[in-house]
Amino acid sequence: MDVLQPRLRAILFDRDDTLIEDVPYNGDPDRVVPMPGALDALQQVRRAGLRTGVVSNQSGIARGILTVAQVDAVNARVERMLGPFDLWRYCPHGSEDGCRCRKPEPGMILSAAEQLGVSPAEVAMIGDIGADVQAAAAAGARGVLVPTARTRPEEVQAAAVVAPDLASAVALLLAGAPVEVAS
Repeated sequence: MDVLQPRLRAILFDRDDTLIEDVPYNGDPDRVVPMPGALDALQQVRRAGLRTGVVSNQSGIARGILTVAQVDAVNARVERMLGPFDLWRYCPHGSEDGCRCRKPEPGMILSAAEQLGVSPAEVAMIGDIGADVQAAAAAGARGVLVPTARTRPEEVQAAAVVAPDLASAVALLLAGAPVEVAS
C-alpha cells in the first residue's frame, strides 16, 4: 500500500562534498569552492519556496585542528557564495563523544526542523555519505545520497535513494518522487 508523503517544506544539505568541495578540516575561507551545479540547484529549491539549511559534522573542532571561528568563517564564505540559507547547524564533536547531534545521529536534523517550524517528515536531507542519509532516516526525514569518489560502495548500496549529482537529487525531490522515510 502506498502511503502519501507529507508535502516537502525544507531541504537540508551536508556541506563538504555536497555543497562545496571537501578540503579536509578546512579553516580557510579562500579554499571554498562550490560543487558543480550547487548554486543552480539551490536556486531551484528557493524558487520552489522551500526552506534551506546546512548540517555538517565538524570534528576538527573537537580534535583541536579547527577553531569555531574558522568554521564560522568558512560557513560565512559558503553563505556569500551559495546563500542565503535559513539555518546552519554543525556538530563540533568527535565520533567518540557520543553526542546526539553528530550524524548519523538525528539531532541536527531534528533541531533544524524545529527551528524551521516543520515536522521532520516535511524535511529532506541531501548528503554524500551514509551518515547523512542515516541521520535523515533516524529523524524521520527523507534522505538522498549523492555519492562522490570518497563515498564507500557499501554506503551507496545501503542508501534507499541515490542520485548521480546534486541537481538530480533536487529535481527528484521537487518532482515529488517517493523518497523512503523511516517509520
